[in-house]
Amino acid sequence: MVAKVSEATEVVAEASDLVASVVTTAASDIGSYIRSQREAAQVSMRQLASRAGVSNPYLSQIERGLRKPSADVLAQIAKGLRVSSEALYVRAGFLEERPHGPVRDTLLGDTEITERQKHVLIEIYDSFRRENEQARKASDAASSPPEPDVSTDPESPTQESSHD
Repeated sequence: MVAKVSEATEVVAEASDLVASVVTTAASDIGSYIRSQREAAQVSMRQLASRAGVSNPYLSQIERGLRKPSADVLAQIAKGLRVSSEALYVRAGFLEERPHGPVRDTLLGDTEITERQKHVLIEIYDSFRRENEQARKASDAASSPPEPDVSTDPESPTQESSHD
């Protein structure tokens, strides 16, 4: 019995270490991503901290992977960097990554336009894609041969007139 308790304690300790490692990795990943976005936008740490409404030391800790920011703080940082808050949420592990095309990824990563402009452009792009998909389906349906009428089953016996 003591061996089982000891074994269970080891498993719990290993799981705890794994969770701590994942959290540290996520915090480090989001921090390095924020730093790279900040540097690409040529924004100082002090400027970003001011824009995001957080202290300079706190932002520094986030960038170094020592602290994992909340979703609210990430939204403010995204706004300050003029990047997609969705991208930060995915990096931080708050959202699962959804597959996007290169156009959408490029729009979301653009630091020259606002979040609102990005979302409007993505909506327009998505509407064009949906429209083209519908047109393609209609074209495919018009060019394909008609399907046989399945309302009459050739295997079923036909009604024959009875002979007297």
